[in-house]
Amino acid sequence: MGDPKGFMTVPRIEAGYRPVNERVYDYGEVEQTLNENDRKLQASRCMDCGIPFCHWGCPVGSKIPEWQDAVYRGEKAEAYYILHSTNSFPEITGRVCPAPCEKSCVLAIHEEAVTIRENECATVEQAFEAGIVVANPPKTRTGKKVAVIGSGPAGLSAADLLNRAGHLVTVFEKNDAIGGLLRYGIPDFKLNKRVIDRRLELFVEEGIIFKPNVNVGVDISKEDLLKKFDAVLLAIGAEKPRDLPVEGRDLDGVHFAMDFLMQQNKVVAGQTIKRGTKITAKNKNVLVIGGGDTGSDCVGTSIRQSAKSVTQIEILPKPPKKRVNNNPWPYWPDTLRTSSSHKEGCERRWSLSTKRFIGQDGKLKQVELVKVEWNKDENGRWNMTEVPGTTEIIDVDLVLLSMGFTQPVHEGLLSDIGVEYDQRGNVKVDNKKQSSVAKVFAAGDAEKGASLVVHAIEAGKVAAKNMDAFLREE
Repeated sequence: MGDPKGFMTVPRIEAGYRPVNERVYDYGEVEQTLNENDRKLQASRCMDCGIPFCHWGCPVGSKIPEWQDAVYRGEKAEAYYILHSTNSFPEITGRVCPAPCEKSCVLAIHEEAVTIRENECATVEQAFEAGIVVANPPKTRTGKKVAVIGSGPAGLSAADLLNRAGHLVTVFEKNDAIGGLLRYGIPDFKLNKRVIDRRLELFVEEGIIFKPNVNVGVDISKEDLLKKFDAVLLAIGAEKPRDLPVEGRDLDGVHFAMDFLMQQNKVVAGQTIKRGTKITAKNKNVLVIGGGDTGSDCVGTSIRQSAKSVTQIEILPKPPKKRVNNNPWPYWPDTLRTSSSHKEGCERRWSLSTKRFIGQDGKLKQVELVKVEWNKDENGRWNMTEVPGTTEIIDVDLVLLSMGFTQPVHEGLLSDIGVEYDQRGNVKVDNKKQSSVAKVFAAGDAEKGASLVVHAIEAGKVAAKNMDAFLREE
């Protein structure tokens, strides 16, 4: 522990965001950073608890007290190596993770958690600047070949560890660039894509082979895949979005959120969207349906596209600002979350259900909403009922459906390989992440369902460990 009294003498300080009137005109990262001395002071607040609940709360098991102490002592290399020992790319989670570690920090009892996520990001950036982060190829190779299908956080995490174990790893990606959800699902104002490219350059130096623009199951048959590779990892994500089957769903102006976000990320990357296919919020009244992170990203992107107005609605009730009695520390707090995008100018509403979309000449013009109430029945299950007399119609030109994802896409690769599914439609795996097909494994959203980046990274780690054992047994 750097300073036994640090948590009492140093207040929690966050770097905050760039000014709103500056950041809404570009796609640069909105988050600022503290100077190195302030970072050390924030690290000094870590108490090195007897039971580090932050470590328990972190899905990848980050050794937080250890690397925070190294940050306090100015040992940049030591801090980075500890961070990297449990996470293949902490510079990404340091930007986009919702920090369950901070929510379970002992100091969070008094709402003064140690600054973990920002320190994580700063630690990696300082390590890159100091030349500490370099390629480290495996010294020997096993001769075993592994195919990783999908280059999101689960796929990249597994690919890194399998490559370090000495296996020959090829990562296939159906899109034109590597990164999966990280590349095309998260806006640049939260994650600059140069951060991904920087890590990918290291992976290439270390021997991982990346093949974008390859749709496995179409460009490569199932037979060739299973014949050429000794093990296969399905890390294709949960790409089937939850739809809203109400009247007017087929109107021009109603789109899935990910289609909208992917287009803008491609524009920022310098690509041109074909005429007639571009989804834009410019000069439009935008309605985002869904209150999660993806919905928040749609809000920020719409504002940067110069939307006339942006409204975000959620069918669930408004969460409380502080924990309630049945949601104690150190569990994840089911409380109101306000993102940087929300602070840029957005009306947020709760307990609203969408009745229908109203159009004219095939184009969206209005949306009919109704207030709902949530009550428990005699069995303790929540039921939703509409509140009579609360129907309203609002003017809307663009609707973005951001209600989550239900399962991986079954058609194509998964159906061809013949894997079994669980009750939710995800790839069914055992505790080793192995599917019903002998040498086929699955990791991340494809087997868990849509979740956090940090959960996908951990799933990739678990799959890699068990795939390595499987290959060595062979």
